[in-house]
Amino acid sequence: MTVADAPRIRQLPPQLADQIAAGEVVERPASVVKELLENSLDAGADRIDIELRQGGAGLIRIRDNGVGIPREDLALALCRHATSKLLQLSDLDAVATLGFRGEALASIASVSRFKLTSSSEADGTGWCVHGGDADSRPAPHPRGTTVEVRDLFFNTPARRRFLRTERTEYLRIEEVVRRLALGHPEVAIGIQHNGRQIQDFSAAADLIGREHRLAAICGRPFVEQARHLQLEHGELRLSGWIALPTFSRSQADLQYFFVNGRSVRDKLVSHAVRQAYRDVLYQQRHPAFVLFLELPPAEVDVNVHPTKHEVRFRESRDIHDFLFGSLHRALAEISPGDTRPPPARIDSGEQAAAPGPGVQPQMALAQPRPGAIREQLAAYRDLHPEQAPAEREEPADGAEPPPLGYALAQLKGAFILAENQEGLVLVDLHAAHERVLYERLKTAHQRGNLATQPLLVPLELRVSASEADAAEDCAAAFRAIGLEIDRSGPAALRIRAIPALVRDADAEGLVRDVLADVLAAGGAERLAAHIDGVLGNMACRAAVHVNDRLTVAEMNALLRAMERTPRSGQCNHGRPTWTQIPLAELDQLFLRGR
Repeated sequence: MTVADAPRIRQLPPQLADQIAAGEVVERPASVVKELLENSLDAGADRIDIELRQGGAGLIRIRDNGVGIPREDLALALCRHATSKLLQLSDLDAVATLGFRGEALASIASVSRFKLTSSSEADGTGWCVHGGDADSRPAPHPRGTTVEVRDLFFNTPARRRFLRTERTEYLRIEEVVRRLALGHPEVAIGIQHNGRQIQDFSAAADLIGREHRLAAICGRPFVEQARHLQLEHGELRLSGWIALPTFSRSQADLQYFFVNGRSVRDKLVSHAVRQAYRDVLYQQRHPAFVLFLELPPAEVDVNVHPTKHEVRFRESRDIHDFLFGSLHRALAEISPGDTRPPPARIDSGEQAAAPGPGVQPQMALAQPRPGAIREQLAAYRDLHPEQAPAEREEPADGAEPPPLGYALAQLKGAFILAENQEGLVLVDLHAAHERVLYERLKTAHQRGNLATQPLLVPLELRVSASEADAAEDCAAAFRAIGLEIDRSGPAALRIRAIPALVRDADAEGLVRDVLADVLAAGGAERLAAHIDGVLGNMACRAAVHVNDRLTVAEMNALLRAMERTPRSGQCNHGRPTWTQIPLAELDQLFLRGR
């Protein structure tokens, strides 16, 4: 190619430049709805109506009662980089509005048949302007703005071919509206699709109203199984709802997070929430939450991506620690007396074995057994001598039973049956005791006073050379968790003491499990990062197991310990530890009162 044949550099025509820019902002009808709704909210609207046809591809009409646009600004509103929300460069460092780029209307108008009608006057005098037309025309309109977008991508057929089915595009719009409705409960929002009223969210003036909207969007079960929180630390404020771990989901489809009213998806936030739920979630389940973080606008950068879904915190470590600490404490404070968990329904793909034909459930009072729960009972008496459970607890005259009630019997060697104010309580013995032991191990380790129980006769253990090396490297770390182990040969260890809290555990199996955890963690230098997992596995091995028979007093001791233990609604692996069957359900089961 010669110099003469080289293509010349030319400035793009304005229309083509707008259509290229639209590709960053207008991906599909849902993108249009999001941008227009954010403009309405920035305009101070407290009522927004959305009308759609053909999943938004045929028509998007959004009407609000905000402050409106003066006649002299109508045509300018359709120009690129024209906005009332930023005046100078420094304003970009503290954006307090949802929109700010000045690109949305110009981009939308370039790929649709566009009409903007608005009035900033209380007398109903309004004006309208069409896309590509600089002249405004009279159009009576109450104070506020109506934006009409027809035939989206009519002039960019390649983009239109990438649209999905009408239903799919509508559902994406619905999700956009749900997020904005959650983030701005004070605004009434209505949606029509193909002439049919689909949703009409009333404005919420108080917590009850917000929970009504929350139930309409996230479902009543979420509200019933969620805990409301409101926390502050300096200039950081966190509010919203976190669901009980037993309400976990197979997908991350009930997770909404807002920063200063803006719905965002942020890896730092996701990690902090996941860490807070770390040892109360079952397998690969996902927590459910609707949370609102408020902080000074200057502390968060919203100018990260054209879609404005991402943000960047200026002090990311502080934000992470605040979120993790707040949620971790809130989950720990949920006790059996606060709310009852739903019946356990975990989508694990495993079904419990049902009794065979003719086999009747067996319920028997347990026989005494020395061991873990006996020690638990002794520990409970030491901590609360004034409340030490008798052989069979009974409520005082006129007093309500404690949240988990009083033990009645042990079922199939695996469950405690107890009676409380609401009806019948079922407790998974192993899961409940595992959580109690785990929390006590963690607390003692954090305080540096995890007591040891010396073995009367040191136990010799044959291991692999790599396990012996790991034990030798981790001797100090092991002592911190109550294990005293010496190397007695190239492939041999001598166990001298184990943690007193798990003194009834099989010492050999306990040490082998800990060594496996150390090797999986990558050696002594990385053990500290996995110490909770090590303690959790120790608690699992030491906890009471199926067919360990307990006395009624031992069962009551466990119930009282659960009521005082953080996160006692789940075991260390996230399985539920107990469930409630209300008396009304029992009456219905046996047709009582009919």
